[in-house]
Amino acid sequence: MNDDNTTQVLHRIRSSYRQLSEKEQLIADYILKHPESIVHSTINQIADDLMVADATVFRFCKRLGFKGYQALKIALASELVHPIQDIHEEINETDSEMDIMTKVFQANMNAVQFTKEIQESTGFKQVLDHILNADQLHFYGNGGSGITAQDGLHKFIRTGIPCFAYTDTHMQLMAASQLTEKDVVFFISHTGANNDLLEVVETAKENGAVTIGITNLAKSPLSKQVDVCLYTTSEETDYRSEALSSRIAELSLLDALYVNYSVKTKDKTQQAVNKMRKAISKRRV
Repeated sequence: MNDDNTTQVLHRIRSSYRQLSEKEQLIADYILKHPESIVHSTINQIADDLMVADATVFRFCKRLGFKGYQALKIALASELVHPIQDIHEEINETDSEMDIMTKVFQANMNAVQFTKEIQESTGFKQVLDHILNADQLHFYGNGGSGITAQDGLHKFIRTGIPCFAYTDTHMQLMAASQLTEKDVVFFISHTGANNDLLEVVETAKENGAVTIGITNLAKSPLSKQVDVCLYTTSEETDYRSEALSSRIAELSLLDALYVNYSVKTKDKTQQAVNKMRKAISKRRV
């Protein structure tokens, strides 16, 4: 990530909050409560007010994807001048069934909208170029992320590219050991801190494969380890994990990649889809 995205500072903080250290959460709380003060304060003043080191504030800014405190201040000032509507709503026990449904739908729409707005065209195009040049596509994810991995297979198998999806760590390691420099692997993890998956990333890189991460906005071990990373962003409520909303955003990113690929390989993809439809039609009455 870079500082081209000069909005959504507050949303970045909320979506990254659970991955922050105790001191970083202290800084996050301060910014969320007093955003206007940050714009008019130096890094030394913030550090003194919170009794933390200047370096801690600087690392916090870097963790959110900014080059430093000044870059965060500029982004925050822009956001305060042109505020983004905060439609993050907690679900309450007193809500009606329709109220809860509305809030769930809104959370999903927020996740997709915010995820679209933080995408960088260079990173997205880079991923697409890798897919266009791939001999094979692999999708790896554990737990809930395994569902997204399976969806990646379900989409891209329609293109005619040999595709595979693995949700078991042992199978992931076995498959990764056979990869080559012409293969592309998607590693999907909301937290980006799954040790088992990170071990598979190492194996894939050792064999020369191109590694792509899909993970939450916060800086994580996965985002630092893969060749290219696409980010999602979502918020958590008492009754709904942020990972649930982010899954909608992950699926949307894969949709966007699939449609882009299909447009650029129209004849090849159409031929593969026709073959698939012919095979499936035999199962219909």
